[in-house]
Amino acid sequence: MMVDGVEDEEKWLAAGIAGLQQNAFYMHRALDSNNLRDALKYSAQMLSELRTSKLSPQKYYQLYMRAFDELRKLEMFFKEETRRGCSIIDLYELVQHAGNILPRLYLLCTVGSVYIKSKEAPAKDVLKDLVEMCRGIQHPVRGLFLRSYLSQISRDKLPDIGSECYTACESFILLADPELRLAVGLSGLQGPAREKDKREKERSELRDLVGKNLHVLSQIEGVDLDMYKETVLPRVLEQVVNCKDEIAQCYLMDCIIQVFPDEYHLQTLEILLGAFPQLQPSVDIKTVLSRLMERLSNYAASSTEVLPEFLQVEAFSKLNNAIGKVIEAQADMPILGAVTLYSSLLTFTLHVHPDRLDYADQVLGACVKKLSGEGKLEDNRATKQIVALLSAPLDKYNDIVTVLKLSNYPSVMEYVDSETNKVMAMVIIQSIMKNNTQISTADKVGALFELIKGLIRDLDGAAHDQVDEDDFKEEQNSVARLIQMLQNDDTEEMFKLNTLNMLQIICTVRKHILTGGPKRLPFTVPPLVFSSLKLVRQLQGPEENPFGEEGSTTPKKVFQLLNQTIETLYGVPAPELALRLYLQCAEAANDSDLEPVAYEFFTQAYILYEEEISDSRAQVTAIHLIIGTLQRMHVFGVENRDTLTHKATGYSAKLLKKPDQCRAVYACSHLFWVDDQDNMKDGERVLLCLKRALRIANAAQQMSNATRGSTGSVTLFVEILNKYLYFFEKGNTQINAAAIQSLIELITAEMQSESNSPDPAADAFFASTLRYIQFQKQKGGAVGEKYEPIKASADNSDLTHSIERFGNWCRWIPLFLRPCAPSNYSSEG
Repeated sequence: MMVDGVEDEEKWLAAGIAGLQQNAFYMHRALDSNNLRDALKYSAQMLSELRTSKLSPQKYYQLYMRAFDELRKLEMFFKEETRRGCSIIDLYELVQHAGNILPRLYLLCTVGSVYIKSKEAPAKDVLKDLVEMCRGIQHPVRGLFLRSYLSQISRDKLPDIGSECYTACESFILLADPELRLAVGLSGLQGPAREKDKREKERSELRDLVGKNLHVLSQIEGVDLDMYKETVLPRVLEQVVNCKDEIAQCYLMDCIIQVFPDEYHLQTLEILLGAFPQLQPSVDIKTVLSRLMERLSNYAASSTEVLPEFLQVEAFSKLNNAIGKVIEAQADMPILGAVTLYSSLLTFTLHVHPDRLDYADQVLGACVKKLSGEGKLEDNRATKQIVALLSAPLDKYNDIVTVLKLSNYPSVMEYVDSETNKVMAMVIIQSIMKNNTQISTADKVGALFELIKGLIRDLDGAAHDQVDEDDFKEEQNSVARLIQMLQNDDTEEMFKLNTLNMLQIICTVRKHILTGGPKRLPFTVPPLVFSSLKLVRQLQGPEENPFGEEGSTTPKKVFQLLNQTIETLYGVPAPELALRLYLQCAEAANDSDLEPVAYEFFTQAYILYEEEISDSRAQVTAIHLIIGTLQRMHVFGVENRDTLTHKATGYSAKLLKKPDQCRAVYACSHLFWVDDQDNMKDGERVLLCLKRALRIANAAQQMSNATRGSTGSVTLFVEILNKYLYFFEKGNTQINAAAIQSLIELITAEMQSESNSPDPAADAFFASTLRYIQFQKQKGGAVGEKYEPIKASADNSDLTHSIERFGNWCRWIPLFLRPCAPSNYSSEG
């Protein structure tokens, strides 16, 4: 049915255009021959095509525009006739003899525009006469297009000053009244219910014509602020309110806002706002009012010179009161509408009065009052408006510290669900990161973490296991970055802050993140620990007070807090992470010369290793971390260091896999030789570690031979060779050239063994090591002399010699692995 209707409408439009063009052709011939009567005859026949009722407003507009173009030519003809001596009064009387009323009125308006221009009669009288006669067309579509034509042709011919202008403006205002009535009347047309949507669509299409009259009125230069305030606006608003039609009211209010100058709106704000509560409840007031506030905001931003005008007219108070009255008058207004209004008002306030935080807080308070009986918002659109409302202060001030001064800001966030709370929390964190905001007091930090609590802990019974894993990680990483931001790197700023206050900030953060549950702690505890360690390093020293302030904290106090914080990871479980953090704290205590504290952290790390870390791979990683950290420690005395070293070497020897044992044991050799500390160089114990590593590597080879039928890779032996070379260069007298030569020959023989499994990586590793030895020999000098006894060539003769010597392996390997002189190094270590 719809397709057929569209096709029929196209046919009717084509027929109307054809008839119009045919009569326009004869009209042109009459105009060319200066035949006035024929010109009027054919123009009336042409305009009769506009009498159709079969076209929708959209199609009718196409027909109207063709007629409009032709009438402009007819208007030019009438002007020429008056110049040739034809009386405009006679012409005005002559066109009224047209048979049908619609063509007659179009012709009358065309002659009337020339009549006004000629000034042979007062413009107000001609325009008033035309307006009165146009009232005779009651059909909605035809009547509105006729009035649009009258507005268009007469707008550039009106006087700009004096009473003429005043009366002419009144005429245009009166012209709007029948237009509104026609627009409303279209909704009252009787017809089947199924055509209701079609009629509503037609009314929407006609609204542009309804508003054109106001647009023309706004362009008249004589309409100054006084006339607009005293006459134009009150009369237009009266008609808008009285028309009682939601579509007409909404469009015309919006049209008033858009077509008249911003200065006029500001000076007549009270009058304009007074009409809003009188509109129909179904009118989309939030959109219209939002556009008004947007225009005023842009006007304020255009120049600082206009800001005093806003203060003078008390724009904020008037808008705030108007919004309150609108919400009160429309009790059934959806929460979306109210929130949108407050969001727009807050945006206006931040643009016009950025220094008045009390205004912004007042808007937030009014929004909280409206939301107080609603509970958590379920409307997604209203939720988005809440996010816009809360984001506005962040975007304006770029400073969360300023936003935290708004007492009602947290209260608004209470009315959004947990997901929206997280969205808003992410917006807040991103603002802090973008602007590098520093928060200097524990109270403000506490308020901030209350705002972002949706990321800190589960809200409303929502479980984090329902959240996408990638999203969850991104959220927690954002919280971690925020925690790192709380510590200021600026030394001067640090001196301004009381150290006790900094510890209070850390305690405040700790209190909040510990409520996050086991899944969040691995993300949030590490940044808190490292932020605390940064404070420790800035304090420097065991008991000194670098800031000279009473009540300041000391590294010991921070370390006590850190110990308690890391313990919370035991139940996560995240023992590997806790072990890493203990070692980091131990190293920081070492830098602060706090031996008991450092020893305690190592003790906790060892307990974790023994009781919590059971996976073999995790054990390997953990033991190497322990060894690496212990090597860098200088604070321990002989007894404590021997105890910790003894435990580390014992753990190394007890790893599950032989290769892991070997690598951990030869890594322990570094615990007995620290370059920059002469009191930590024990060559004998270094050699003992390396010999023990060789013994484990040999055992690994034998196990490989027993299980796989081959001797396996020599990679472990090459790695140990590199350790020999390292300590040989460092001046360890227990490592000599003979031992290195023997190990090279051993590896060479092993690689040439028929039972050896090919391993290109091991071959390349060994060849690279030999090249390094050759390079050192070629250096000459003391280094070259030191390496000279070592034969690193891998030519055939050397290999043959090595193979021969390999037969004596069982004879000399025990001597090679023979223990050093007795020492306090236990058999376990």
